[in-house]
Amino acid sequence: MLEANNNVSDNPPEHSDNTLSGQTTTALREAIVTGQIRPGEKLNEPRLAEQFHVSRGPLREAIRRLVAMRLVRHIPHVGATVVTMSPNSIKDLYEVREVLEGKAAGLAALNMTDEQITQLRKLLEIHRHHTETNAGEYMQAEGDFDFHYQIIKGCGNALLANQLCDELYHLIRMFRFQTSRFKARSNRALIEHDQLIYAIELRDAELSEMLMRKHIARAKTSILNSLATQS
Repeated sequence: MLEANNNVSDNPPEHSDNTLSGQTTTALREAIVTGQIRPGEKLNEPRLAEQFHVSRGPLREAIRRLVAMRLVRHIPHVGATVVTMSPNSIKDLYEVREVLEGKAAGLAALNMTDEQITQLRKLLEIHRHHTETNAGEYMQAEGDFDFHYQIIKGCGNALLANQLCDELYHLIRMFRFQTSRFKARSNRALIEHDQLIYAIELRDAELSEMLMRKHIARAKTSILNSLATQS
């Protein structure tokens, strides 16, 4: 049975890498994703090497990997810096998500097992309980406790799952953490998740894809409107 855990999964999306560089990548990645290192902040190599108890070699390899994940970028005459969340970057990412995750949801309706769908509904109840007991805050989860990740994992298309769970996954997570303060959509998102599970239970691929695409499009609109209001 699933038990709630907001940020850690027993089955992380990427392949496990127990090398020093791999461990440093994971630690630095989570610091960026969760906002401990803020968007736009320059990565101070001496300070980070001391913080993570590593030499410059593994740290620089970790930074190189994070550049490939699009979490860090190199700015001329400045150095490695955490990416910032602009309206255009949100728009671009959510448009890609809408297409790819919509397709994944349609395939999931055809390929998820009954047991996987049952676990998905149990997961939704965990998310609902978290929102109800945390003043409307949406549950930020990774891997097996991530509703979208479960659907992607159940789509049955390894190439599509790789695109979403390896190449884009942590960038999506970072944007989710940064926009989690926008609580207006939390309850609506849970309703949309419930509708999506129902479509998957019906094995209706067309409806599942349509609902997922609308769900992500609404999230994009809500985030962009909230940012515009605050600017």
